[in-house]
Amino acid sequence: VTNEELRKLKVIEEVIEKKTKQRKAAKLLGLSVRQIIRLVKRIRREGAKGIAHRLRGQESNHKHEDKHKEKVIHLCRKKYEGFGPTLAQEKLEELDRLYVNRETLRQWMLKEGLWEIQRKGSKHRQWRERKPCFGEMTQVDGSHHDWLEGRSPKLVLMGYIDDATSNVFAWFDDYEGTLPAMDSFYRYSKKHGLPHSIYIDRLNAYRGHGKLSLEEELAGGTRKKSQFERALEELGVDVIHAQSPQAKGRIERLFRTFQNRLIKEMRLAGVKTKEEANRFLETYLPKYNRRFSVKARDEANLHRQTPRDQELRRILSIQTKHALRNDNTIRHDNQFYQILTRWNGRRRPKHILIEDRLDGKRYLTDQSKELRYQEIKEPLKQAVVKQKALRRRRTLIPASAHPWRKLILTQRAIPAQKAA
Repeated sequence: VTNEELRKLKVIEEVIEKKTKQRKAAKLLGLSVRQIIRLVKRIRREGAKGIAHRLRGQESNHKHEDKHKEKVIHLCRKKYEGFGPTLAQEKLEELDRLYVNRETLRQWMLKEGLWEIQRKGSKHRQWRERKPCFGEMTQVDGSHHDWLEGRSPKLVLMGYIDDATSNVFAWFDDYEGTLPAMDSFYRYSKKHGLPHSIYIDRLNAYRGHGKLSLEEELAGGTRKKSQFERALEELGVDVIHAQSPQAKGRIERLFRTFQNRLIKEMRLAGVKTKEEANRFLETYLPKYNRRFSVKARDEANLHRQTPRDQELRRILSIQTKHALRNDNTIRHDNQFYQILTRWNGRRRPKHILIEDRLDGKRYLTDQSKELRYQEIKEPLKQAVVKQKALRRRRTLIPASAHPWRKLILTQRAIPAQKAA
């Protein structure tokens, strides 16, 4: 007899002895008055053992047939190897039309050695309330993992999760760096718009660590900005750098979920390349967001409209400024470029901006205007100057009849004559 049954028996005995009303007993036990009447009759007829449930010691009315159980276990062992009970139950129902309760499946998998009890460590973090509006803050990070389980080189998943709604955007790339970060942000902004702020870690690609130039120090700068920070500042998006991985826990938990669920979903779909993985995300993420995203406290959407596509691509590029020489050439990455655009009376610029854009092309611009140019070898004047510098560095040994040698001999002979 369980403690719950003993508690129930005590109340029923009070009703039998007419110390408690049936309505009050029903309220205490959370039962209907009709059920209290049944229990009173049963205990009067059978005694204290009548309080036990009628199905005790018998098979459940909801027990699955042995064939059904064997089929489910076989699929979990072969087709859904490594799946957890929750994901396995979803896939069995979605793909195989086999229904089984998640807890029942968990017990079966534990008994068959297909699953182990997951014990979570204790947490000691200060809770932070979600932002109230969609687009107010988006957490961003990259996850390095063997996403395709050896079917392709390792990829990096660039993940975006809205702090207010947990709405997710993601994109696979080959590595985590400046251009992949800009590319994923370009795709995110084309889908949702420009967020009010992003919350990101302190990776070199996201946060500048170099020394300031003299001009930047005079302008009041405190540290050199990364290309990513420069681009987002130009777009009016605040960049907030996290002090620890735990500070952006929402995106970290998303990656832990994806490393469990997304990997297995792509395995079932037969995804083998980066391109196939990104196409798979386009269909997978809407379903994921419908199920796991939440409603924001406020209805306002703080995403702003993006600039024109050409302007957005220009901003989201790696930009380097170089001085324009008198012969209208510039040097970048040990390569020389001849500017072909004529100024036609316009002010000749002192500097030219080089933009390496997301399409892999290199553009030379002046005040956002694209310039025509061609790649050339080292300019002739530059080569001549270099040859003269090399000649100056040579050690020249004068001939024996050189006037300089005669002068030295004369200077040495004078002290000798004085001494004589």
